[in-house]
Amino acid sequence: MGTSVTISAASDQDAEQILKLQYLCYQSEAALYDDYGIEPLTQTLAALRAELDEGCVLVARLGGEVVGSVRGTVDADGTARIGKLMVHPRMQRHGLGGRLLDAVEQRLAAECSAKRYRLLTGHRSEGNLRLYRSHGYLPVGTERLSRTLSEITLEKEPAAADVYVAGA
Repeated sequence: MGTSVTISAASDQDAEQILKLQYLCYQSEAALYDDYGIEPLTQTLAALRAELDEGCVLVARLGGEVVGSVRGTVDADGTARIGKLMVHPRMQRHGLGGRLLDAVEQRLAAECSAKRYRLLTGHRSEGNLRLYRSHGYLPVGTERLSRTLSEITLEKEPAAADVYVAGA
């Protein structure tokens, strides 16, 4: 006992654990929308490894176990796109999702000069919406993807303390 959760950059060695966690965590989303063909459940290990190479992927570890993860990239216009924020079901409701969200925002601002943050979630994903709103995200658009799913886009600007200034 007494082991604390640490957040750090993911490595290629974390890929299999991240994919297993993703499969576990996205079951509830699939059930919510009655769609088990969603991308997080069909993503391949090779595709996940490509994301590890292309963007910022963080993991939360409890000892040697990956219990959370989040991914982010920054577009040419400075928009940070955050996705696949997940926390093991037994670790949910203890603030770990918020810690991961804060950590990826800080990393994307410092290392990639993010000017704004954007993320997407389904309209029925109330827990996700609560978390994002509590971290300053506001809805900026909704797109109907199917008769059972509308995707909500949320955005926020970085706090002044999060903005990285070169040479400072």
